[in-house]
Order: sequence, then structure tokens, then C-alpha cells
Amino acid sequence: MRARFRRVTADAPEYPLELSHTAMRRLVDEAMERIVAHIESLPEQAASDVAGGAELARSIAETEPPETATSTAELLDLVFDRLATKSFNTAGPGFVAYIPGGGLFHAAVADLIADSINRYTTVFAAAPGLTQLEINVVHWFKRMVGFPIEAGGFLTSGGSLANFSALVTARCERLPEDFLEGTLYVSEQIHHSIGKAAALAGFPPRSVRRIGVDERFRIRIDELRRAIEADREDGLEPFLVVGSAGTTNTGAVDDLEELSSVATEHRLWLHVDAAYGGFFVLTERGRRTLRGLSRADSITLDPHKGLFLPYGTGGLLVREGEALKRAHQMRGEYMLPPEQSPDLVDFCDISPELSRDFRGLRVWLPLKMHGLGVFRAALDEKLDLAEWATDQLREIPDIEIVAEPQLSLLAFRLRRDGLGAAELDRLNRDLMDRINSRQRTFLTGTQLDSGFVLRICVLNFRTHRDHMELALEAIRESVEELSHKVDRS
Repeated sequence: MRARFRRVTADAPEYPLELSHTAMRRLVDEAMERIVAHIESLPEQAASDVAGGAELARSIAETEPPETATSTAELLDLVFDRLATKSFNTAGPGFVAYIPGGGLFHAAVADLIADSINRYTTVFAAAPGLTQLEINVVHWFKRMVGFPIEAGGFLTSGGSLANFSALVTARCERLPEDFLEGTLYVSEQIHHSIGKAAALAGFPPRSVRRIGVDERFRIRIDELRRAIEADREDGLEPFLVVGSAGTTNTGAVDDLEELSSVATEHRLWLHVDAAYGGFFVLTERGRRTLRGLSRADSITLDPHKGLFLPYGTGGLLVREGEALKRAHQMRGEYMLPPEQSPDLVDFCDISPELSRDFRGLRVWLPLKMHGLGVFRAALDEKLDLAEWATDQLREIPDIEIVAEPQLSLLAFRLRRDGLGAAELDRLNRDLMDRINSRQRTFLTGTQLDSGFVLRICVLNFRTHRDHMELALEAIRESVEELSHKVDRS
């Protein structure tokens, strides 16, 4: 006998959380109307507008949960007309500040599907086909970086969690249970999430050795060797070295082949933080710059950077897949038996998370829809634009290129004869504020040993030559304003 299902009317639903066919379509249609208008207007929106943001936040602060309903139209108006407009426009083509995440619309559709079907993919047996899609994505990433088929990996919320899990895996593989004599080695330019990961993994600050960098902001191999040898002589246990495949400050890529040789010589785990730069390996120029990446023991990747996906999409790859299981597997009696087939994966056994969203679809769908060639061409375009911007900056009087683009990120500053370090820093902060006040483009700065510098990172799939021309125009105009200001004084 066929089961009888309730039919809920749109006008007077018995169970209001179970939306009717009409109500579901109306809700999506109302949202989609606003979403499409928002995306189409991105090039005209301000690259950044947070003036009055704190006041706005306080005006909508609520301490009590709502007891009554609010109309969809009112809620969408709040989000799109008031809240989203007061922010960094990270999805817009003028955003070339810290490493951006473009947010492919295809991935948003994938998330709508994933959240609607709401299947549990952390255990293979709970949704075999959908879990396999995510396994496929991990296989694709392994092939991209040159890892063997027996390597393992999983999708994370971002590079910070990937770096943490890599460090824990390295600790389990290279150190005894009493691991506090272990030491790890990073460059002065490493992302701060590595130090945070070390602390969360139980290492005291003294365990992290910060190694100097060369004139291209890459870790100094000679200094690294000396530090490792000195620690061994002192009875400590060097176990991990972290290389960068594109630092946040300057885009520097460490000499990964030399780092691999050092790691092999001293029996260290080599982890490469390739959150920013890893997917440039899809391009010919990127492969040359990232030479040696395939020799790493583990690699952090951020699809929400180099594959232009929404924030919250990171990944970790480990050369020996079983190492992930040894570091992470832990079971409760209420769980299904672990998957035994080597080609099938329970992600809960190789990662820190048991409950998480179905991340694989937001990667799988756009890659399957377009194929890698489209992404490769987009990444090549970003490399071209960074080189073009650097050449244009050289033609502006008194502009100094502090960090040449090794991938798609560069750093520069304005020089003035006779100014001290503090005055130069104030001058460049003023320059950045003037550029950003035009709202055509948005830059951020950072502090290097040489002083405060401005950064351009081209990694938004919506950023093209016309947008970079607007950025350079804003830079030229701002430099000229400062020149006139000096002349008048």
C-alpha cells in the first residue's frame, strides 16, 4: 500500500516550516531577483565603503530572538540595500587588496543544491555517490600538484584549518607522544596561521623557529640549515619545515626544491602553504615558479582563492594518505563501521570534523561545467595583469617596486628624498587612503623591514585589464596630489 503524504497549501500551511511548491519558488525567485541585480552591479559598486559601518551594526543589534514573522521583502531589503553595501566589495573587480575570493555564482547554486538535499557526506556509507564527488575533487587536486594516487586529502573551511591538520599529522608522524622537544621552522614571512596551528597543537612559542628571508622574501636555506643543526646539537627534535607557495605579504615563493632537499637530509616533514599560489600550478609559468611542490609531504590549497570559489573552501593534501588516518581517526560506538576499501573514504577518519557541510559540490559543479582550461586561462590572465601593473608602476615618478610579482601579487611604495622611515610610512599610508577614497579600487598595505608598503593582488575572476587601468589611474592621480601637496608646502 502506497504511503499517503501531507499536502500543505500555500495560504494556510499546517506546518509553516514545510514550504509549499509555490512558497519555495516564490522565495527563491525573490532572492534571485536581488542576487542577479547585485552581481550585475558589482563593477559599478564602490570597491570599499565601510563609512558609518559601526553605527549601522549598532542600529540592527538585537539581543532577543524574534517571536513574530518578518516579510521576505523586508529581510532582503535589509541585507542587500543596507548591510551588503557597507563592506569591502571582495567580489567586485576593483578589489585587489589582500588575497580575494571571487565567489563563482556556479558554486552558490551548488550550495543551494547541497543545502537543499542536505545529505551527510562525512561518512561514505551515508551518501556514497555524493561522497564520491568530493573524493573525485580531491583526486583532481592531487593530479594538479603531482601527488601519487595513494595520497589523501579533504576539503576544509580554509587554509588555517588545513595548516592545523597538516601540523598535527606531521607531529604524529615525526615525534613521540612526549613531543615538546620538537622544533619547527618557518620563514619570517610565513602566514600567522602556522604559529596559531602550532599553539593549538600544543607547542610552546619557543618551538617555532623563524628563519630570515633573502632579497626576494624567500626563506634563507643557509640559515635554515644552521638552525636545524644547532637544535640537534642542543638535544632538540627538528621535525617540520614549512615552505610558502605565495606569501600573503609579498607573494614570495620559497625555493621548494631546496627545501625538499633539506627536509630529506634532516628527516623533516615538509609542509607547503600553497593557499594563495597553489592553483597557479595549472599554468606553465606557475609550474616553473612552483617547481618542487610535488615533493612536499603535505600541501595546503585554497580553492576560494585560486579557483575563485566562495569563502569557506580550503583543502589539505598529504602524500601518504594513511598518515591522515593515523593522526585523525577516532570512533564512537554509535558510528557506522569504518570504510575498508582503499578507494573509498570516510572523511571523518582523516580530518578533524564529524559534522560539516557538503563542500565537494561547490568545487565539482563549476569544474565539470567548464573544464580546467577556463580556469587555466583566467589564472594566466591574472599573471599577465600583475606584470602589466608592475610595468605601469615603474613609469610613475618616485614609485619603488619592493616585491616583484612572482605570481600575481606585488608590493610597492612611494619614495621621497630626505624623508625618514616614519615619515615615509606616513606618506605611503596617506597614498593608500587617497587611492581607496576614490572607491574605484581597493588596496591594502603591510609592514616589511623596509617600511610600510602597498600591495596589489590580482586574483578575482572579474578583474580584467579595464579594471586594472582604473586602479593605475587612481594610483597616478593620488601620487600627483601628494606631489602638489609637497610643492605647496
